Amino acid sequence: MRNRMCITLALIPLLAGCGEKKETARTAMPVPEISVALPVVKDITLTKEYPGYLSSEKTVDLVARVNGTLQTIAYAPGSRVKKGQVLFVIEPTVYQDNVEQAEAELNTARANLEYAQNNYSRMLEAVKSDAVSQIQVLQSKSNVATSQAAVSNAEAALNTARTNLSYCTVRAPFDGTVSRNQVDAGSYVGGSVQPVTLATIYKDDLLYTYFNIADNQWLAMLMQQGTTQPKDTLPRQVIVNLGENGMRPYPATLDYFAPNVDLNTGTLNLRARLDNPKGLLKSGLYVSITLPYGKERHAVLVPEASIGTDQLGKYVYIVNDSNMVRYRHIEVGQLIDDTLRQVTSGISPHERYVTKALMKVRDGMRIKPINK
Repeated sequence: MRNRMCITLALIPLLAGCGEKKETARTAMPVPEISVALPVVKDITLTKEYPGYLSSEKTVDLVARVNGTLQTIAYAPGSRVKKGQVLFVIEPTVYQDNVEQAEAELNTARANLEYAQNNYSRMLEAVKSDAVSQIQVLQSKSNVATSQAAVSNAEAALNTARTNLSYCTVRAPFDGTVSRNQVDAGSYVGGSVQPVTLATIYKDDLLYTYFNIADNQWLAMLMQQGTTQPKDTLPRQVIVNLGENGMRPYPATLDYFAPNVDLNTGTLNLRARLDNPKGLLKSGLYVSITLPYGKERHAVLVPEASIGTDQLGKYVYIVNDSNMVRYRHIEVGQLIDDTLRQVTSGISPHERYVTKALMKVRDGMRIKPINK
């Protein structure tokens, strides 16, 4: 009886071991299928991003230069106007009267000059027969000079009166956009004492964007180009953010380099010119300037979505020849075409990487790669 019990007890561990192996086989995880790809290799243009702002080609204050009541505002605030268009009218009555008075005084002065000249001619004939004295001739000649001076004074007074009358009408000096009026119609302006600003006009069909480059970056660009005149060879592009969801590029031409580096900031000021025919962009708008400075041949590119970030920086998951996932720290460069990121070190063009589902893989994990 005792021997039979021992045999039964000995079989229990064997049966238990068989059950564990069957349970392990049933619960073994399948090898996951993970999408992989090789890096994209192509030539790229190296660029730098700089913050800047837009400025109108011309900005002019429209001022009242004579005294009077602002009679008319002849434009809609914020509208675009044409060169020579009437914008403001200051009451011209007094200045029109001054013009007419100056014209009358000029006519009088010219009549006196004509009389003096005729009298002088007669004196010259009369002195030949001793009908008049030399003193009378000299007096007649002096009257001619005095009359000529009076004509000149009257002409100057007329020009001044006409100029003041022209100041009563304020016109647009060029095509542009006008701000709201600073003085309401019916208000009195004392422009003759000190010019009074009525509004400001912006010539915004052509805009400038100003930005600064650090001196060491500027030197690096020169060495990359192998030239001392990069403005003759480099393409330029201005990027203007028109909304929350994207950037719209505007081509621009780099047309100004500061002659010196600012010692206070250690930067070089540059300016780019861009067309704005529809007036969409506004002076004072902050923009991003993309400045190309060189070429990179056979650059290694990886989709931005395939790159992870941790405390050490950027990383990707490499898949080796044994289909084993390996963590790899990488150094990255600029973003290309909004989706691809330049990888400057950490991955070779012939190494496969995990394209997506980074949270589902880990270092040392075996996968079934699916080529993208």
